[in-house]
Amino acid sequence: MSKQSKRLEALVYHAKPTPGKIKVVPTKKYASQRDLSLAYSPGVAEPCLEIAKDVENVYKYTAKGNLVAVISNGTAVLGLGNIGPEASKPVMEGKGLLFKIFADIDVFDIEVDTEDVEAFIATVKNIAPTFGGINLEDIKAPEAFEIERRLKEELDIPVMHDDQHGTAIISAAALLNALEIAKKKIEDVTIVVSGAGAAAISCTRLYQAFGAKRENIVMLDSKGVIRDDRTSLTSEKAEFATHRKIDTLEEAMQNADVFVGLSQPDIVTPEMLLTMSANPIVFAMANPNPEIQYQLAIDTREDIIMATGRSDHPNQVNNVLGFPFIFRGALDVRATKINEAMKMAAVKALSDLAKESVPEQVNIAYAETKLTFGKEYIIPKPFDPRLIAVVPPAVAKAAMESGVAKEPIEDWDRYRNSLLERLGSDNKLVRMLMGRAKTNPKRVVFAEADQLDVLKAAQIAYEEGIAHPILLGRKKVILELMAEIEFNADDVAIIDPKSDKETNRKNRYAKAYWEKRKRQGVTIYSAEKVMRERNYFAAMMVNVGDADALITGYSRNYPSVVRPMLELIGMADGVSRVATTNVMMTQRGPMFLSDTSINIDPSAKDLAKIARMTSRVSKMFGIESVTAMISYSNFGSSDNPRAEKVREAVAYLHKAHPEMVVDGELQTDFALNQKMLQDIFPFSKLAGRKVNTLIFPNLDSANITYKLLKELNNAESIGPIMMGMRKPVHILQLGASVDEIVNMTAIAVIDAQEREKRTPRLG
Repeated sequence: MSKQSKRLEALVYHAKPTPGKIKVVPTKKYASQRDLSLAYSPGVAEPCLEIAKDVENVYKYTAKGNLVAVISNGTAVLGLGNIGPEASKPVMEGKGLLFKIFADIDVFDIEVDTEDVEAFIATVKNIAPTFGGINLEDIKAPEAFEIERRLKEELDIPVMHDDQHGTAIISAAALLNALEIAKKKIEDVTIVVSGAGAAAISCTRLYQAFGAKRENIVMLDSKGVIRDDRTSLTSEKAEFATHRKIDTLEEAMQNADVFVGLSQPDIVTPEMLLTMSANPIVFAMANPNPEIQYQLAIDTREDIIMATGRSDHPNQVNNVLGFPFIFRGALDVRATKINEAMKMAAVKALSDLAKESVPEQVNIAYAETKLTFGKEYIIPKPFDPRLIAVVPPAVAKAAMESGVAKEPIEDWDRYRNSLLERLGSDNKLVRMLMGRAKTNPKRVVFAEADQLDVLKAAQIAYEEGIAHPILLGRKKVILELMAEIEFNADDVAIIDPKSDKETNRKNRYAKAYWEKRKRQGVTIYSAEKVMRERNYFAAMMVNVGDADALITGYSRNYPSVVRPMLELIGMADGVSRVATTNVMMTQRGPMFLSDTSINIDPSAKDLAKIARMTSRVSKMFGIESVTAMISYSNFGSSDNPRAEKVREAVAYLHKAHPEMVVDGELQTDFALNQKMLQDIFPFSKLAGRKVNTLIFPNLDSANITYKLLKELNNAESIGPIMMGMRKPVHILQLGASVDEIVNMTAIAVIDAQEREKRTPRLG
């Protein structure tokens, strides 16, 4: 994608369909006049009076306790500099989005039009009663230091400048683990810090809190080494001025144990790395381009322990590992501040988490056989679902132990469970899919590439590194559309099955098809004829290994596309029935719904097979199925054959696959309401479990349900995912959106990756 095209995409993303990235939604009923009279006048007077009696009741009756202000004056925005408060608003909204999706914290972003320190402080203090916490953002140094110091002293709610402390907390956790691997002690190592801004100062202070010695630290700014004989130093820089008579980064790096970069790209050379001590630790955190490129660094020194700020290399120092969870813990005990003890507790929690066994879901997300503590895994991954259950409790405990918690937690197991429940509605699964697909992209043939939305999806898959697209369709149309959307990719194959240019390939595919089907009435002539049809041609590309996976179905009804796929690709060995599942991104987390597209009235045996196949698909996502077999009845309450077949399927699964967590027949509300199920049917294998898979008794109920969820609740859908096919073939719903096609492309790639793992390699 060209720079101009990326610019337009970013602008459209922020402008359409609704300007901005966050909004306010009601949390109470508002349908009736009675509801409105409680929400506002006259009912609202009652909580007002209770708060007037005791101001602490504001946490009981309002959203203050889960509301953080992200506040900036726009003086140091990302790499953009001093662009002003209005121009900083998209960044502040983005920070609010991260708070919500990672820790379920609500945010108002506040942009303040002043560079005067006193005016800024006064503004924040005046609006502080609205909020449970204050996240300061993108404020230039040295003013940022004074603003944070004063607000921490003068307010009784948590205040943190994430630009300072976020990087400090994450990198400190990484440093502790890197030192352990290198068998070095923090009090003994020499540390070079390139950069002297807010983040660099905060990092170095935190390293000292963990034992680093000031005399072992050399800090550099744009003028070189900060020495104690330099004049006009700010108090923050003077704090780290060295007595050593050196001037350059090259001199500072000699025999250094640790390099921490928060400065400019490509300022560290291989020669500098070679002068460092054994087992050097290098955190090159300039973004988007580090102080030295990752590959260059590890090629230069085999013994290096390397981290960057980038997601495409091991050991990403990412602030999102810290700030959402730190505020979560602080808010949950109503802490009056975020103090050093709480920050250090977050460091230790992150450090310790990296040493624990990694859940399979995380291994799957990063396409790793097994992530284990070591040089390439010194800090947890952002997709790790344990973060919310580990970091906030550590922060909350530290707040309680240091005397700043106004509402201590007593039941820690209950608290951790409540934190895990907060993970439900975000799209971590989608992000995991994309990340995993990128690790080993496959050749995906798009059978309808002359459709604009399909081509847009192929462009995204190509530019994001999800897949290597093969574009099927009318070449002239495809090229015109590519020019229109600025899809510039000379290495992407464009194939028109009807063109004379493809005659040899068509004949080759036709012969292979004929050999397979000649005893089922297929003649060589009819085989050659159908190879002009894109779906037959695309299927044969996958069959003969010219493509790894196939996406089709955008412009045609589902049955007409399934037919040639079954005819040419066929079912996997041992499979007698194909089916589909849709993954719905719901408020309670990902839900697998089957069968949504193929089997109209499956038998008991078919239902059992569908449940088994769905369980295997969920494992592909790193999720263990907790399966409810759905009906209109509960555990024998009806003798109708429609309910009976579900009972038969459950009985078979209990006997043949006792390892599966599956039960039924169950009505949907009982399956999804844990309390109802526990109270009425405590004997069920699902009692006390959170159901994440629903197997429906027929196509009507499954298809209607997933489309209702999608349209009424705006639940994102991934699917229908084909189950039971011999090759990675995935068929879209008619008129699927671009996002849905991209998601299905990632599924197709992962499907191909999984099959590659299962196929023994020759030689």
